[in-house]
Amino acid sequence: MDILLLILILYTGLVVYCTGRIAQRMEKDLDLKTDDMKRAHQRRVDKKNELVAEKNLLANETHRIFTLYEITKDITKSLDEKTAFDIFQGKLREHVNFQECLLLDPLSEDLKKFQVSQEAFVFPLKSKEEKVGYLVVKGVHPKKHEIVTILGNQFALALRRVKLYKEIERIAITDGLTQLFTRRHLGERFVEELKRAQSRKTKTSFLMLDVDHFKPVNDQYGHLTGDQVLREVAGLIKENIREIDIAGRYGGEEFCVVLPDTDGKGGLYVAERIRCAVEEAVIHAYDTQVRITVSIGISVFDEDGKSMEELIDKADWALYRAKKQGRNRVCAFGIYNNNDQ
Repeated sequence: MDILLLILILYTGLVVYCTGRIAQRMEKDLDLKTDDMKRAHQRRVDKKNELVAEKNLLANETHRIFTLYEITKDITKSLDEKTAFDIFQGKLREHVNFQECLLLDPLSEDLKKFQVSQEAFVFPLKSKEEKVGYLVVKGVHPKKHEIVTILGNQFALALRRVKLYKEIERIAITDGLTQLFTRRHLGERFVEELKRAQSRKTKTSFLMLDVDHFKPVNDQYGHLTGDQVLREVAGLIKENIREIDIAGRYGGEEFCVVLPDTDGKGGLYVAERIRCAVEEAVIHAYDTQVRITVSIGISVFDEDGKSMEELIDKADWALYRAKKQGRNRVCAFGIYNNNDQ
């Protein structure tokens, strides 16, 4: 009986012990699983926070980039290079601290000096793989180079737009054959010069030139040779006038030159210089050598007239007189002469 009781007690104790050990093991396993779940949950929370932070960073960066591109709309609106560059500098300064910003020509001698400098960020401005200039930004932090690049690319587009506009404008006012101004543009500039001369009380001379015997040249040698003759005459006119003077093709083989701040004596001097240059020139047109002459009529503001129409009419009258007197000569208007008719 005592033995059975002892066995029962031992068995009961063993069961209690085993049950306790099992409970401890289960509790430990549960704690481990709980810890694993907590760690897994924390990892998910951390990952979520990372993703949220990355999302916010991307959103901020996207907003910043779009803001920069929105800003560049102002840059690309201007059709003047200096104005566009001034706008660019102002917008760049809103986002980047720098000491100085320069716009250099692709052939600038200063370019190499800045390219080897550690204090300047040199950014090439490209338009369809063609370099249209260089931006040199002094004192900008390397971390801000990206912003300079974004705005710089937009400024390059603005520069290309300005250059295209200037080229279109040049084509619109330039005679395709002679590369002188068109009759219309010359007229507009002539009116401007007359207003300036009137306000400043200065003289302006007007020359009207005509190629002598041009029709026979066309008939004998062909229109291609005739075109080359006109190109050469236009070139000789440009070589013998000042930069402030305005030369244009009036029509056919007729040319005009406006000479600001030039009196009758000065106009005669320029006209005679052009006449001599044409007379001495040997024009090479394909396999042909041609020598030609020009006749020139002159009128002067305000001696011969105060309006463009008057001065053109009187220069034309003087040109007619030069033709009648034997061509290859210069005649000033002076006064209408009925014998010229």
